Amino acid sequence: MRSTLALARSFDRPVRLLLVNQLTINTGFYMLMPYLAGHLSGTLALPAALVGLVLGIRNLSQQGMFLVGGTLADRLGHKPMIVAGCGLRTVAFLLLAVAGSLPALVIASALTGFAGALFNPAVRAYLAREAGARKVEAFAVFNAFSQVGILIGPLVGLLLNAVAFRLVCLVAGVMFAALTVAQMRALPGESPPEAGGAGGAGEDGENGEGGEGGAGRGVPPAWRGVAGDRPFLLFSLAMAGSYVLNFQVYLGLPLEVRRVTGGELGITLVFAVSAVMTIAGQARLTAWATRRWRPPQAIARGLVVMGLAFVPLALAAPWAGTAVVPSGGVTPVLALVPFLGAAVLLSVATMIIYPFEMATIATFGGRRMVGTYYGFYSTLAGVGVAGGNLLTGWALDLGARAGLPALPWLALTLIGLGCAVAVAVLDRSGRLAPSPEATRATA
Repeated sequence: MRSTLALARSFDRPVRLLLVNQLTINTGFYMLMPYLAGHLSGTLALPAALVGLVLGIRNLSQQGMFLVGGTLADRLGHKPMIVAGCGLRTVAFLLLAVAGSLPALVIASALTGFAGALFNPAVRAYLAREAGARKVEAFAVFNAFSQVGILIGPLVGLLLNAVAFRLVCLVAGVMFAALTVAQMRALPGESPPEAGGAGGAGEDGENGEGGEGGAGRGVPPAWRGVAGDRPFLLFSLAMAGSYVLNFQVYLGLPLEVRRVTGGELGITLVFAVSAVMTIAGQARLTAWATRRWRPPQAIARGLVVMGLAFVPLALAAPWAGTAVVPSGGVTPVLALVPFLGAAVLLSVATMIIYPFEMATIATFGGRRMVGTYYGFYSTLAGVGVAGGNLLTGWALDLGARAGLPALPWLALTLIGLGCAVAVAVLDRSGRLAPSPEATRATA
């Protein structure tokens, strides 16, 4: 079996450039964002509510504008949106370096998010188009390269932040500026999508129902076409729970690690385990799953694993108690075992699901609307995460008050299993099967 690097080298130049592009984007982003809250509350002495406002605006401006970014990518081309998004993030990060007032911070945060909304759907749509029939493999190596950036970005940021947060912003901004210029010069241009009828079944085809409108029609009809694609909407809703579960690496697990161990080291280990596993195992696991399962089967099985990732936490919860474990010694290491077990299973589940999930969305979108479909899907996922985070926080508090510490983890397990059943039902009903046009185009 080929390693991740060998798999990356097997693709043509545009795909390889997109992989390096994503690695650099994540390195620059995660170099800065983990330390932004500390800068706002520490250096600038903002109250917690305003820190939450600034960070929330970034997330809202990104998640809420994904559909706009995806549609613009379909209409104007993927490369222009990638270049524009990276250029805009350059401005945003440089503004963060000098912003000292709340209005300036809000503007910089909003620009940071909107930049991501411009280039994220475009990068995925461009990758799906250039990979052709090898979409699953392309998104597998794409995920591995993404994790490399997530792993090294905070480490570089930690070193720079020890000097000054402004230095972090300046270096990240320079990275995005260099990336913008490099993409303008090196990323190949694209031919416009082929004209076609409703559904736009081109290189990838489309899943029979829905798909009204396309790149050649007005924006509202294109959005109505996506919203009217029932199989796609049902798939998006079935997958929304997976994003709630994945987000627990940023919410539920860190909160519980701090409570149980009283420190931050465990959180770092959880992130490191996830990143290293993905970098080392993504290509091999995807190849293994491709040989054994069809894409919907792989997604459903991955969702089962994702739900089961919280079982170790549920089993350990009654013994974790409410007291903080003293730092030092063997006890904190033992206390981390359930969390590391959950991180391992979540990583395996994501490695199974992600490549097939992204390829499935591309199949729904067809050649002419894949950016719009990615944008719409990401927006729904963002809404799901927002609602899921509220429910998760409520379940954590309720479990603590009621003396049922396993409650939130069991609820998350049920969400994962429910999502798996939903995808399996959609598969059994034929709603996730590619259209005959897509089958012929990718054969």
